[in-house]
This record gives sequence, C-alpha cells and structure tokens, in this order.
Amino acid sequence: MRRPARLRRGRADGAPRGVRPSPARRRLGRLQRRLTLAYTLITLAGVGALSWLVIRTDGRSWQSAEYEEMRREAAVTTSLIYYTDAGIQLDGLYDDEATSGRSQVLVLQARGDRLRRVFTSRGATKASGAADAEAMGRVARAAMTRDDTVRAEGRTRSGQPVYLLAMPFYHDWTQKTSGAVVVIGDPTKGRAEHHRLVVAVLSGSGLLVLLAGATGYVLSGRSLRPAWEALDAQERLLADAAHELRTPVAVMRGSVDIADADPGDLHTHLPRLRRATDRMTDVVDNILTRGRLQASSTFRPVPLRLDQLVEQVCEELPPSRHTVTLYLDASVVTADPELVRIAVRNLLANALRHGRTPGDPLDRSEVDVTVRGPAVTVADRGVGVDPDGLPGLLERFRSPGGGTGIGLSLVREVAAAHGGDVSVRRRPGGGSAFLLTLGPVQRSAGRRRAARRPADPAAGSDPAS
Repeated sequence: MRRPARLRRGRADGAPRGVRPSPARRRLGRLQRRLTLAYTLITLAGVGALSWLVIRTDGRSWQSAEYEEMRREAAVTTSLIYYTDAGIQLDGLYDDEATSGRSQVLVLQARGDRLRRVFTSRGATKASGAADAEAMGRVARAAMTRDDTVRAEGRTRSGQPVYLLAMPFYHDWTQKTSGAVVVIGDPTKGRAEHHRLVVAVLSGSGLLVLLAGATGYVLSGRSLRPAWEALDAQERLLADAAHELRTPVAVMRGSVDIADADPGDLHTHLPRLRRATDRMTDVVDNILTRGRLQASSTFRPVPLRLDQLVEQVCEELPPSRHTVTLYLDASVVTADPELVRIAVRNLLANALRHGRTPGDPLDRSEVDVTVRGPAVTVADRGVGVDPDGLPGLLERFRSPGGGTGIGLSLVREVAAAHGGDVSVRRRPGGGSAFLLTLGPVQRSAGRRRAARRPADPAAGSDPAS
C-alpha cells in the first residue's frame, strides 16, 4: 500500500517553520499594518471630534436648563413683590414654590448706593448663604443698570462654583428700578450627570476605536488578499520549479560527467539522458499548466470530445511491455483541452509507475482507461491505495513512490477548475481506480469502443503521485 509522506508543518503565512518570510511577504505585512493604522487614526479623529461636540453640547444644555429654571424662579419672585404705603411687601414669597425649591433666592433692595438684603429663601442648594456677597452685588447692580436679566458664574466662600442670575424689579408707583432678585443655582447635579455622560462617551469612543482597528485589520487583509494569493502562487510556482527540476538536472549532469569520462561508451548513457530529458519536459509542462491554472484569464473551456482526447493521449505513449486498455463512450464536455490532456497524462503515468501487477515476473502494468460521460477512470492492478489517504496524495511534494510529487495535485487543480473532483476506490481483485470528473455532459452518443495499446513506463514519467 502506498502511504503518503508526512505533511510538513508550516506557518500561517505559508513559510515553513523556522524560515523567515520573504521580503515581499514582509512588505505586504507592513502595508497591512499601515492601512490598519491609517483606518484607526481616521476613525479616532472622527470619533474624537464627535465626542467633543457631544460633550460640549451636553454641558451647555445642562447649563442652559439650569439658568432657564433660575430665570423662571426669578420672574415668579419679582411678580410677587409689591409696594404699599408701608413700603415693600414680601409676604407672597414665603409660601410660593418658586422660593422653596432647590435654588437660593435673594431679594436685594436698593438704598442709595447700597443694596440691602430683604429676603432670603430656604433653598436646598449647597450654596445657600455661602455665595460671595461681592459677586451677588455685582450681578444685581448689572441687572439694575441694564434693566435686564443678567447671568454670571461665581463661587462660594469655600471656592465651590455657583450660577448667578439677577432680574430687576420695579416700584409699583414710580415704575423705577428699586432692586433686584438674585437666584443662586447649584451646578452640582447637572455636572454629575454631565460627568457620567463624559465617561460613557469616552468609554464608547475607546471601544469604537478598538473595534475600528480590528475591523481595519480585517478589511485591509481582505483588500490585500489578491496580492497575498498572487504572491503565494508565485512562490509556489518557483518552489515547484526548484523542486521538480532538481532531480532530472542532477541525472543529466551525472550522466554527462560519466559520458565525458568514457566517451567511447556514450551510447549506454543516452537512454538515461533521454529519460531525464523526457522527465524534465513533463515537469516543465506541469509547471506551465499550474501557472495557467493560477492565471484564470488563460483558462479557456470549449466543447471537447473527451473520448478522442483520452485516446490521443494514450496513442502518444511509446510501445512497451505494459498494457493500456481503453473503454471509450462518445462524450462531449466543456473543458480546456490542454489542461485535461495534462491531467489524463498524469493519471496514466501514476498508474504505469505504481500499478505494476504484484508477482508478475516481467514487472508489467495493466491499466484500464474508461471514459463515460464527464468522467475519466484510470484503473491499475497494483498494490492499491487507501481511499482515506487520497488527500495526502493530492498534496504537492508528497510522492512516496519515486515521482516528483506534483502530478496528482495538478490533477486535482484541473478538476477543481472545471467544477469537478478526483476520487479513488479499490478495485475488486486488487489495484486502485482513480476517477477524474470534469463537469456535466454536453452530448453523449455512439457505442463503446475497446482497444488495447502498449505503453512505456518512461513516457509520462511525470510526477503523478
């Protein structure tokens, strides 16, 4: 039984373990990181500007709401102040909700150049009775001078910030400004809510930037995927060329050296040189075929008589002691002729190399080739292949039986390019049958034709296993 070679472990970037990535891969990696950084910085700038706008707007809205409530309380207070013969009357202020709320309300009456406090509410604000008297005097005088509502910010004697709002009130008889109502607001509640919003916005912005960085990394990786695939295909093609050409070149070099040492015995080395040349030709064909598969623009499927193409491939095999029997049904498929030719030739070479009948004194191979619909079956009478081990045989550089290791993997790629697949099963009586499926049948007609043809094991000594 043919067993697949041990799979070589590699790194995620395709390079073997312990081998540094190529300069091209490092450049692509740097480009991906730069794209990720640019995407993250752009997101950070946008999110930062938006966060600043939200925080600034929220802070101003809390301040505006607080001043609006203070203005309402001041307006209600001024409406409750009236004059009689006995002077200013403030009895309506003690039980009104405008002067019993959270803000501190003071009534300052003008007496010459001085302001006298004639009323102080029992507000619940922490700034109650603690606001700087000089600041309250300034805002009250400003309101009286401008004859309008004045807003300001001040501090308590302990240094805590407060909001100040002053609104003038008038004498009922003279209609002259006689004082001002000063409302002291506490920004603590609004600032606490604003602080919570700031924390939420900054936390959300940070998470969004991190998510943007991760998303940028994924998106940049996807945008660079064609470049990665092209680079991987190029490196794989170069690796195939280096791996596949090494053996035939070494054989030719050795044969030339031996022939040079003994020119009179050159004819004994010519068959070996010819086999090495044939093998190199097959290797070059396989490498070029892989290049065509990687360049999808060169994939040109056309209506194709599959049975005739398979027969031509078998006719190209030189006569030998091996036997190839054909069972052909007339079948038309849509496929690329050159790619199918390479795939069928690789399957034949694999069967001729590994399908030799056990116990045969002449070490011959008996191969049956069947075309039925879009499928080509190449069966041998060798030791057989475990169907569970097929995925390993279809990997590059995993030939356990002397092949170059690219043939069956190329067959799988050709099948995949045509929407088909490659499978293997055991044959009754011994041996294996490889099934290449190319796609749906366009037309099928005629009677099965059978023929027996000899084949040369050296022909197509292509890496089919």
